[in-house]
Amino acid sequence: MPLAAFDLETTGISVESDRIVTASIVRIDGGDVRARNWIAHPGIPIPPASTEVHGITDEYVEKHGRPHADVVSEVVSELYACWAEGRCVAVYNGSFDLSLLATHAPDFEVRGLVVDGFVLDKHYDKYRKGSRKLSAVCIHYGIRLDDAHDAQADATAAARLAWKLPRVFPELAAYTASDLMRAQESWYREQAHSLIDYLRRNDRPFEDVRADWPIARATESKAA
Repeated sequence: MPLAAFDLETTGISVESDRIVTASIVRIDGGDVRARNWIAHPGIPIPPASTEVHGITDEYVEKHGRPHADVVSEVVSELYACWAEGRCVAVYNGSFDLSLLATHAPDFEVRGLVVDGFVLDKHYDKYRKGSRKLSAVCIHYGIRLDDAHDAQADATAAARLAWKLPRVFPELAAYTASDLMRAQESWYREQAHSLIDYLRRNDRPFEDVRADWPIARATESKAA
């Protein structure tokens, strides 16, 4: 299937209360790479900790940002267009991005294949030590990530990872689109329950860990 990729940078890590700051959807056809990018005015302050991650300030969105509702609507329409074109949409820990989008567009639905490198990497290499952040996973698989936490760069890296993983784990190539969606949903649930067990054993809070993929309509955080 031809590739597209999707990423959001946001005001924080809650899918219920945070909002989009930047978004990118990238279409990849061989050497032809086309990106559509958005800057949203979230309508709420961007916390300094979030600005430190993605570099976007309140002053910047005040000057360059478009209304949040308009950006949400256009991102949804563009994702639907990608699926209508027969593309799979690559994401990284996409339950966060897709769930936050669904918070602000309650009718949003996944209409095609989503390939989540976060879920696949954790399933096929579950005992590997170290960080599962996108930057660390890209280093592990020898994938270029040009500018971490830039929405277009992260989306493009998610696409590269979606391309690379079936070549590292050939059994992935045997899945149909519908079977892969069901498998990722099951694997994500298993991974969430494993994390909950770990947190419980170490007397750490686990109530915010969600087990739903690709859309969880409750608080979810980016990869640790």
